[in-house]
Amino acid sequence: MEQFPYKGYKGRILRVNLSNGKIITQRLPKEYARYFLGGVGLGARLLWNEIGPEIDPLSPDNKLYILTGPLTGTGWPASGRYSIVSRSPLTGIWGESSSGGYFGPEIKFAGYDAIVIEGRASKPVYIRIEDDSVEIRSAEDLWGMDVIETTKTLKERHDPCRVAAIGPAGENLVKFACVINDAARAAGRTGMGAIFGSKNLKAICITGYGSVEVAKPDEFFELAMRAHERVREDENSILFRKYGTPLLVRWKQATGELPTKNHYDGIFPEAEKLYEDVLVKFVVHTRGCYACDIGCKKLYLLNTKYDRILVEGPEYEGIMAFGSNLLISDFGAIAKMHEMCNRLGMDDISAGKVLSFAMEIYEKRIVDREFLDGIDLRWGNPDAAIEMLEKIAYRRGVGNLLAEGVRRAAEKIGKGAERYAMHVKGLEISGQDARAYRSIAITHSTAARGADHLTSLVVVDQPGFEEVAAKRFGRDKLPEIVDMHGEKHKAYAVKVTEEVYALLNSATVCWYQISWPCIFWVEDFAEVLPLVTGEEAFGDPNELMRIGERIVNLKRMINVRFGVTRKDDTLPERFTKEPMPSGPAKGQVAQLDKMLDEYYTLRGWDLETGVPTPQKLRDLGLEFCLERPGKA
Repeated sequence: MEQFPYKGYKGRILRVNLSNGKIITQRLPKEYARYFLGGVGLGARLLWNEIGPEIDPLSPDNKLYILTGPLTGTGWPASGRYSIVSRSPLTGIWGESSSGGYFGPEIKFAGYDAIVIEGRASKPVYIRIEDDSVEIRSAEDLWGMDVIETTKTLKERHDPCRVAAIGPAGENLVKFACVINDAARAAGRTGMGAIFGSKNLKAICITGYGSVEVAKPDEFFELAMRAHERVREDENSILFRKYGTPLLVRWKQATGELPTKNHYDGIFPEAEKLYEDVLVKFVVHTRGCYACDIGCKKLYLLNTKYDRILVEGPEYEGIMAFGSNLLISDFGAIAKMHEMCNRLGMDDISAGKVLSFAMEIYEKRIVDREFLDGIDLRWGNPDAAIEMLEKIAYRRGVGNLLAEGVRRAAEKIGKGAERYAMHVKGLEISGQDARAYRSIAITHSTAARGADHLTSLVVVDQPGFEEVAAKRFGRDKLPEIVDMHGEKHKAYAVKVTEEVYALLNSATVCWYQISWPCIFWVEDFAEVLPLVTGEEAFGDPNELMRIGERIVNLKRMINVRFGVTRKDDTLPERFTKEPMPSGPAKGQVAQLDKMLDEYYTLRGWDLETGVPTPQKLRDLGLEFCLERPGKA
């Protein structure tokens, strides 16, 4: 295979067909790298070619795309992420998840930009990759093990290696099962672990002995060292290094945006028990991902009434999902539930929102205790929540229904249960509230994978970030753009941020570089990408924003193929019709339709359907979406 014209890439895609055992290596098309960069962008381009609306997410015909970008493994700050893309079994539309740690760089070190998993094995297997040596091996002895046991077994068998694995939740096709690498880092959202399980794939175990070559090593090294220094010296990075993402609990409480009682409120009366200065007392070690100076991962050691727990995390989202969301302030119980999700292989956010949904319909007497298998699933009852989590992972009793996610569970239960299902497009809502933070209304309602905070989390559109907001969006947008409760300019802020996030998720690096802490922006990537790849076009910030816009539009067209229109770009009525009951956002609701009109207009999408116009697709070089919009 001839040398790939860009550095920073390996120029190879590994395809493993589990049905027939065929393993091939393909050349990465140069134009895919040039116009979609890598990571999520590459995944979108490949998925468009190969996954049509007739393909069931859990069928052998669905495919998993495991993807890196040109910055992965280079030593640029926080360049340790990878993404998984597929048709989601939870939502039925675009599925996307990502994770940090060391698994992503190992893919590059082994010589690949992407791994594509096809078909279904007749018996449980795992994939063993050691550079050019790729084998499908029996995992019958691993099936039934949790993630920690699986990872330990494979590391003992193949040391040194990096492992991404599923637990019992993935084996049992829980719709929000996740893939966990390095025993603690979750590619958590949209059910990628269920697709692993549907393919009888227990794990991928990879060892790479190579490196990542860059086009201008001396200049890259000098720039990367300055970038690392910027991260280390940033005052918010220092706080993240000390406390990790639990810092956000205090911040969200202060702004009235801490999801409480299934998003009923934004203020948790016992939030102080979960503040970072309380939780840091249980920290015994700090960990970072590949090439990261922040080190936001905290290893907690707790003696709880359940057992002695040593666990990495929970992050803010886990504390929210199992804490304020359930009216639970016992950090030991929250850590226990997070530790269970790590071992069993479930997404913290979706698992927590399924529990809060069940608690609320129990409170409203839509279901009774008998329906819940005798579990007294009251608000603030950690024992009941823990018992139900176990049932969900193994699909036992009512857990079989809840394992489908809140949308399907509510539809089956009926009797008004849909009102309490907090989701967008089938994806359970993460730890933000559109009533308190208006740009979230656009972010959650329009994001390709559903209620998503990791594709356009603006952050700086609130007081205290005026200068950053002015730099990113224009000083003429002040002061309205930093008014958390105002609609003006929020669609514009989301559009711009979404394109930068698309760039970030394709490059591929951690979003903490641009959100909070607010260290880098598109100009920084325009400086580094030419040094890595040798492609001078990447040195133009406008061209990078165009790549981001192209990726956003392609993901939208994939969803159009799966039936998504404007009617799906919505929020639960809790956010649009039920005023926030207390806190700084008291009385607020999200006025979504006006912002949607503005967002569609800025994007060049049809106002009635939410579909990108033919002219917009042509302008972005996406003519192929017009040639076969309904099928692969």
